[in-house]
Amino acid sequence: MPLQDLTPQLRTRLNKMERAVGWFVFLATALLLFGFGYYIYHTAERKGWFKIKAPFFTFVQSSSGLNVGDDVVMMGFGVGKITSVEPQKPFEKNNVKVQFEITEPFFRYLWTGGTYVKVNAADFLGKRQLEVTRATNGYALVVTQPVSVFTNLDELNQKVAAQPGVWQLSQDVFDENTNLVFHAYDTLTASNLQVIAALKPEAIYAYDNKVTRDHIVASWHRRNHRYENFTPSSEDAYLHAVETAPIGDQLQGMVSQVQNALPGILSLTNKLNLILDNAANATSNLNTTLISANNTIVGVQPLVTNLTFITAELRDPGSPLVWALGAEGNGQVQGVLTNLNALLVNTDTNLGALLFNLADLTGGLNAQVQANSNLLGGVSKTVGDVDDMVQGLKRHWLLRSAFKTPATNQPPTKTKK
Repeated sequence: MPLQDLTPQLRTRLNKMERAVGWFVFLATALLLFGFGYYIYHTAERKGWFKIKAPFFTFVQSSSGLNVGDDVVMMGFGVGKITSVEPQKPFEKNNVKVQFEITEPFFRYLWTGGTYVKVNAADFLGKRQLEVTRATNGYALVVTQPVSVFTNLDELNQKVAAQPGVWQLSQDVFDENTNLVFHAYDTLTASNLQVIAALKPEAIYAYDNKVTRDHIVASWHRRNHRYENFTPSSEDAYLHAVETAPIGDQLQGMVSQVQNALPGILSLTNKLNLILDNAANATSNLNTTLISANNTIVGVQPLVTNLTFITAELRDPGSPLVWALGAEGNGQVQGVLTNLNALLVNTDTNLGALLFNLADLTGGLNAQVQANSNLLGGVSKTVGDVDDMVQGLKRHWLLRSAFKTPATNQPPTKTKK
């Protein structure tokens, strides 16, 4: 049906529907474009498209295991990508040139005092990986602050006076004796500029620490000891590489070593077999010896039992006398000791009475001598005999204790030599 044949009400409703469909298509297209833009932005942010990238290169012996797009790591983090792996020309001394990029902020860890590239094995299938080491001293290899060259020190003096603490050196300053006077990054002051002006340099390299760019603008030139404009192909973008052999080469070397060692290993196994045979014979002989020793030990066991019983009996009081004199020997020895003690007591008493009688006898003899002087010779002889008898009694072992002389404190007499 033609549109002009529709009623006004139908045409009005159709126009409203067309307008709603148009808005729906417009909103759907806008949402689609927004989603696609957000996806692109998120991908770019994830891949570091908005980050500053510092290009570097190195030389390796072999490109084995290195591919464009592989990650470059530092301290275990992915800090960049390999951008190019190319062979060198035939007359070049290096084999393969590998170019790679380090993204922000990791390129700020790369300094002149110890940064280099390690080429390590990434797996056991021949894959290799670039690892950039972090330095601990020196100057940053690349910077984003533009370097200004001043041939007229008056201009630099004016800038330093207008903005104190802003301008810093981009170079090392040496005197006429090549002694280091100022370092790069030292803040410029009026006094510093006077010292530098006295050295009469051709130009001063400095930078404004408040100005930065969104890309790498300068790199440290090792030979000139200063920052200059950066070019990715210059030697200042070069990092020395420490390369380990690929896993395949290392495995091949191990296989060669194993092959060379196989004759010795086979000889060693033969010797081990001989040692095992000798060990088996030794264990068999040892088993026989142990059986004989076991039989010997069985015969010795009764002897050990008897010795144990004897030592237990000897622990009791008086056991040695019982073993030596019999069961009644201990009582007999006790009786002998009792009788001997009584004898010694009676001996002391009888000896006292004997001495008393001897005193009476000598008194009677003295009276007889006084009455009869002829008896003096006989009495003298009798006294001598009695003295000899008493001395003999003193020396007798049974009566020796009755004639003990008391101890004195007199010092011993010294004999003359």
